[in-house]
Amino acid sequence: MTQNYRALLLIQRMVKRPPLEALSLFYETTTLEGFEHTPQTISFIIDHLLSSNFSSHAQSLIAKILSGRISSSLFTPSLLLRQLTQPHSPLISSRRSLFEAIIVTHVQSQSPEDAILYLTQMTEQGLVPGSFTFNNLLSFLLKSNHFEKAWWVFNEFKDRTELDEYSFGIMIKGCCEAGDLDRGFRFLDDLEKMGWSPNVVMYTSLIDGCCKNGDIERAKRLFYKMGEIGLVANHYTYTVLIHGFFRKGLKKDGLELFEKMKREGILLSTYTYNCLINEFCNDGKLSSAFEVFDEMHQRGVACNVITYSILICGLCREQRVGEAEKLMHRMKSDGLCPSLITFNTLIDGFCNVGNMEKALSLFEELKSNGHSPSSATFNVLIKGFATAKDLARIVGLVGEMEERGISPCKVTYTILIDAFIQLDDMEKATKLFSSMEKSGLVADVYAYGVLIHGFCSKGNMKEALKLFKSMSEKRLEPTDVIYNMLINGYCKEGNSYRALGFVKEMREKGMFPNIASYNWTIRLLCIDEKWREATILLKEMIVYGLTPSVSIYNLISRAKKDTIVKP
Repeated sequence: MTQNYRALLLIQRMVKRPPLEALSLFYETTTLEGFEHTPQTISFIIDHLLSSNFSSHAQSLIAKILSGRISSSLFTPSLLLRQLTQPHSPLISSRRSLFEAIIVTHVQSQSPEDAILYLTQMTEQGLVPGSFTFNNLLSFLLKSNHFEKAWWVFNEFKDRTELDEYSFGIMIKGCCEAGDLDRGFRFLDDLEKMGWSPNVVMYTSLIDGCCKNGDIERAKRLFYKMGEIGLVANHYTYTVLIHGFFRKGLKKDGLELFEKMKREGILLSTYTYNCLINEFCNDGKLSSAFEVFDEMHQRGVACNVITYSILICGLCREQRVGEAEKLMHRMKSDGLCPSLITFNTLIDGFCNVGNMEKALSLFEELKSNGHSPSSATFNVLIKGFATAKDLARIVGLVGEMEERGISPCKVTYTILIDAFIQLDDMEKATKLFSSMEKSGLVADVYAYGVLIHGFCSKGNMKEALKLFKSMSEKRLEPTDVIYNMLINGYCKEGNSYRALGFVKEMREKGMFPNIASYNWTIRLLCIDEKWREATILLKEMIVYGLTPSVSIYNLISRAKKDTIVKP
């Protein structure tokens, strides 16, 4: 019996059954020994499903064909789809539904280019894609960070597809997340020109985008315009604006908006409360943060892992690690599992107070709770043991990183370089710096700063200067911290010429030396009997708002007198 005859018999059996029963029969025959599906059996079952509005089942079947879970020597997936989508193909009656199923399946399979290819074929054949299919593709492209591609697809197909308010909403949100507010507002204008009204979600996206771009005034105007056109802001709208106020340092405005939320009976969500708690913690006002935390419980608003993690971070910042640990225990008793971030924060807290045994204990607990340590976990521990000058522990942690397949990042290398500097092993620190660059990681300003500081502290100004000059070759701009290190280093070396040179270079680059750099340089200039240069620096200090000590005035005065009385 030939395969075509077997396929014909199968079709005859499937045609007499409802779509889902026919699909079960189709799948049963897939496992039969010696049976292979033909383009006819597959086209029939897909058409049967689509004609009866079982699109999701059709998409699942297409996905199995594309992935090779349903295969045949009689066709390839690409050849089969090409046959099914040919203009005037007799194999499929629901041609629009077929194209849409293929497009959505490719989107779900994370193959946007293939989805766009079939979207193009569909419109070229005079078929109009529905808004669901089109929106599905746009959403995927934006979630995959293909903003420009989504922009092109929208503009290319907007006149050949069914659009709805959601199409514009998706693009407005995408523009805001990409930081392209001008395009976002252009979509809002186009939406209104088409006679559709914007909704709360669209306005909230634009307000959030304005806040993230630092344009808080525009965000406020949008918020008040919502009320003017009859849109009621929800808890998310309020919260993104509150967060925007806090980011701009407008704490009073943020708290006033929070009180307005309560007055107007807007639902206070966990997200809103977390925003407030985070602001108080960042401000060091932990008592206010815990008052908000208590209010959450009183109002019956559920705390989440983020709530506890923010508070634990705030406590650790204040070195109140014992209270932070108790809070994590309370978190567990509330049925919440600490996240990797929670553990990392608490481990870092104990490292900062020098309790490395507790930090290691939490590290083991983290692993026993099913978390895999991240590079951030190892970095905080390595830094802690570097401060403790425990080389054996550092080597052990680096070894465990390698066993877990975690490659050291720039931060890891920088911490290790600093560790060996603290252990007075500049040779090893320098080798690590070279190893970082050989591994393909480009050293940043912080890595350079750590090594330059090491050379300066050891009095090796020749190597410090050599490293400083190599920064320009990498197009890295030295920070004021690095300049102050070099000034300090040259002052200790007794080289007033170099120290003064770097003070001048800082000014040329729009930076200002700190008070220590001024004091060190002025002292050295006075020792070298350069009281005129010292006086100029003294005047500069005053102009830049720095207050020279009485001893500095006396030093210049003595240097001036000594120079005058010399024969």
